[in-house]
Amino acid sequence: MATTDGTERRARHAAGGLARYVTAAALVRGADSGAVVGLILLAVDPGSHLRNGAAAGGLLAAALSAPHLVGPLTAHRLDRARDTRRALAVAYLVYAAALAAGATLVGRVPIAGAVGAVALAGCCGPLLTGGLSSRLAAIARPGDRAQRRAQGWDALTYSVGGTAGPAVVAGLAALFGPLTAVLGLSAAAAAGAVLTLTLPPDDSRADLDLPSPGRAAGHRNARAPGVWDGLVRLVAHPSLRRVTTMTMLSALELGALPVIAVIFGARLTGRPGAGAVLTVAFGVGGLVGALLVTVFPLRGEPERLALRLFAAVAAATGLCAFAPAYGFALAGFAVIGLVNAAAFTATLAARTKYAPPYARAQVFVTSAGVKVALASVGAAVTGMAAGLGGRVLLLLAAGITIASVVAAIADRMITGQDADAEKEDPLGGDACTSPPPSTSTRTPSACGTPSWTSSAGHSGPPR
Repeated sequence: MATTDGTERRARHAAGGLARYVTAAALVRGADSGAVVGLILLAVDPGSHLRNGAAAGGLLAAALSAPHLVGPLTAHRLDRARDTRRALAVAYLVYAAALAAGATLVGRVPIAGAVGAVALAGCCGPLLTGGLSSRLAAIARPGDRAQRRAQGWDALTYSVGGTAGPAVVAGLAALFGPLTAVLGLSAAAAAGAVLTLTLPPDDSRADLDLPSPGRAAGHRNARAPGVWDGLVRLVAHPSLRRVTTMTMLSALELGALPVIAVIFGARLTGRPGAGAVLTVAFGVGGLVGALLVTVFPLRGEPERLALRLFAAVAAATGLCAFAPAYGFALAGFAVIGLVNAAAFTATLAARTKYAPPYARAQVFVTSAGVKVALASVGAAVTGMAAGLGGRVLLLLAAGITIASVVAAIADRMITGQDADAEKEDPLGGDACTSPPPSTSTRTPSACGTPSWTSSAGHSGPPR
């Protein structure tokens, strides 16, 4: 009876922690997604008195997005933190304050001042996405099914944030003005910071024996590996390398799709605004896909799931290019969004399984930061190639994504390493864990849900 009661309490504790996680994630990711729209609306607003509002808006948007490339540096600090909740909460508060300051400065000081404040917020941006996702494994209940369902919820927060953030900004800007809308986003990020502090602690971090060059294993005051160690892991671990390759190359398609939607929608209907509806269809499909993988969690090896799902994304994109009428194109973009949401969930599962705890934030944040950068490249290149037409661009986008799948399959054939057979970390140690203190032994259970057995013979975390 006592065991049953304890199990029920742990289940309720995990469910409450996951609910707070989902709420916090939706708040901060909604703020991050809506901030670009809000800053551009603020820059072009006549009340800001800017001579070239469109150019200023572009600078502010770039200042918020470009610092995502410093993600590995911020993630390194997160991996070194004993209490990641505090580190994330501080980052979200800095984001909220810097975004509010930058918005308030627009039109009141030279634009460089506002750009500087917004860039500071942008430096915290990677922790709103990949940084928070790296905490999920410690919050969700153990076991593949519970972990996959939690990853589905995480994917849903990206979809909800990406859809609701800009919509809320547009609504608030219409009612109260763009400055109030951006300040509302800052308040949402601050609320997310408070909720982050209430998340369950990651008890395993207190006992991790964090490796570092030139130090014998077992040292209690170990430090996390350097920035380059986390980046090298993305390349050195075979399954992680292959999933990262697919994630990065498919990001080019994701960045290109909104531009293609405008071109393709106008071509099919003769109305310039028809492309926006195609983009909405993609977003709705993403929401449905995230809900489906939450209700019906993905099953199987993460790398294999990613291979199949990214191939499905490429197939859906290629088929959409042959849509004979606008209604078929709407359905096609919705299907692309749906399958992409499932593929994204598979990448979350892969990072959780293949990244060790002492470098997990670096793996998550680096992947997210490079993905944002490549999506921007995809959008820019597609804009320059607009003369090719929507159908050709869709086929090219599908070709890039399927090329990433082919590259991953070729990698597996050349290296001869199957995801199921990768039990050892190529950099030393287990692929999912770091060496524990000498007083205990950590036995991986389904990778990411470890169990501990101490030298004293009791089970549970080391005391």
